[in-house]
Amino acid sequence: MSDELTELVRKIHGLLELLAEEKVAQRDAKQRESLRQLVGTSRTKQKSVFLMDGAHTQAQIRKTTGVNQGHLSTMVGKMHKAKLLAGDAKMPTLAISIPANFFETHE
Repeated sequence: MSDELTELVRKIHGLLELLAEEKVAQRDAKQRESLRQLVGTSRTKQKSVFLMDGAHTQAQIRKTTGVNQGHLSTMVGKMHKAKLLAGDAKMPTLAISIPANFFETHE
């Protein structure tokens, strides 16, 4: 029963995210554009951003994505300065919400 409830909550959460995405995008437009500029077109950097959820250290992000250590450190520093990260830079947490296809589309 608990697993079923958890799965149902995940589905509802996903639907709410879809419904709210346009409003969130409008609210966070400047920050999202700044994020796009800081990250650029590098696929490894883009993948790294999606792991910035506060549950992964920079070392774990590097291991998972294969991003260069210097590039990740520099990117995290710039993101922190731009207020795109919350909390500790060692376990970065993206301060804004982005959809899974964020880097594939340009608003």
